[in-house]
Amino acid sequence: MRAFFEDDSVLAFFTNRHGGVSKAPYESLNVSDSVEDKPADIIKNRQIIADNNNFLLENMVYMEQIHSANIKIVTNSFVSKIRDCDGIITDKIKIPLMTMAADCAPVLVYDKSKKIIAALHSGRVGTFKGVISAAIYKMRINFGSLQEDIVVHVGPSIAKCCYEVDESIANFTIKNFGSKYISSKNNKYFLDIKSIIKEQLISFGLLEKNIRISDICTSCDKNYFSYRRDGPTGRFCGIIMLK
Repeated sequence: MRAFFEDDSVLAFFTNRHGGVSKAPYESLNVSDSVEDKPADIIKNRQIIADNNNFLLENMVYMEQIHSANIKIVTNSFVSKIRDCDGIITDKIKIPLMTMAADCAPVLVYDKSKKIIAALHSGRVGTFKGVISAAIYKMRINFGSLQEDIVVHVGPSIAKCCYEVDESIANFTIKNFGSKYISSKNNKYFLDIKSIIKEQLISFGLLEKNIRISDICTSCDKNYFSYRRDGPTGRFCGIIMLK
């Protein structure tokens, strides 16, 4: 799935779970080394993605992903795995940034004026901590980005139809974000995390026309990995690179 940036100076896309070599339960295009997939298969899968999209795998940078609001700036590709963060930003060309997900939201960000990119991992914890706002703030402070120039594509992630949460999380959401993000059915609570992400972006000054939220629910759609649905499983990814 290509991101909607429509700019020849940026490559941006989301993968699904198909086209790789990993065996169940990571079948088949798992990109994550945080699961117990065979390391050789993970590398092969990443190489497939790199070859299909014309970038060098050795230049790719990704994150440890710890469900935080920590954001780091990438100045080169010498360190391929950035630890202790859930967002990476760069203004350098030919450095693909990767974010991985299996229900959490993979988020790709592009400043079309300053030519700055970011890849973010925004699960429930990261969203509640404001990981996307933290990234946009860092783009403003470090690169002079203006909110009206920033375009965001939130990739496939779990939707309110499937995102069941317990009462304590439901109450926390209602208290801190509003009751409209929680629905209930048969004494169960469901969280609309996609709408919280969109509201955060708009409240931070982004233009609604510059925000794209995928309507794909990873728990419903078996073309994607879903931890909620399957338990141990692989991860798909979002990748963005300045050409």
